Amino acid sequence: MRQIFISLLSLSALTTSAMASEGIPADFVDVADVIPQAVFDLRYASAHNFVGEPVDGYQRAACILKKDAADALLRVYQSAQKQGLNLYIFDCYRPQRAVDHFVRWVNDADDTRTKMEFYPELGKDQLLGGYIAAKSGHSRGYTIDMTIAAIDANGQWQPIDMGGSFDFFDPISNTDDPRVTDVQHHNRYRLKSLMEAQDFIPYDMEWWHFTYVADTRQRDKVYYDFPIQ
Repeated sequence: MRQIFISLLSLSALTTSAMASEGIPADFVDVADVIPQAVFDLRYASAHNFVGEPVDGYQRAACILKKDAADALLRVYQSAQKQGLNLYIFDCYRPQRAVDHFVRWVNDADDTRTKMEFYPELGKDQLLGGYIAAKSGHSRGYTIDMTIAAIDANGQWQPIDMGGSFDFFDPISNTDDPRVTDVQHHNRYRLKSLMEAQDFIPYDMEWWHFTYVADTRQRDKVYYDFPIQ
């Protein structure tokens, strides 16, 4: 197993000039104010995530995005609603300090308490890069992790079957992994089509991960670090 090491001091030096001051910048909005009907399952503010504890920077469970991305997401919701579906959201803006927390966790080879649920077939040395990045598009406010939900027999919104859960680090999470059933593949493409129609770009390694196209037009990438509070 190769050794994983990233200097957080060096990462801090690289990003200090791009960090925002504490507090939410004016061009960010709370998606719950834009789409109050959406379902929010914001795991990083809780202990139910691959780190196994609340993640640094998530002082409350909230989905924060750049305003133009949130407006585009509203259009996704409106299209999904016509199909009897809802948005089921896992993560949005992610402070740089949260990304640093992920990197510390990856570098801690002894902490495997969440392995069976989130990465049963992979070693931690295989997670950095494809699944966990030292610099994340989430920190720029244009990336969202989500799925779509349908009403169950009890009248509750439940995520539709995608053939794998959010943050399951395994090739089966790749959008086109051949091991999923035809129904699961159809569901993944149903989500992908809804998102692409409103200019969200999919990430093929994670069926739940999308970035609004405006992020690709940013000349100077800003990685924000204000906490979600």
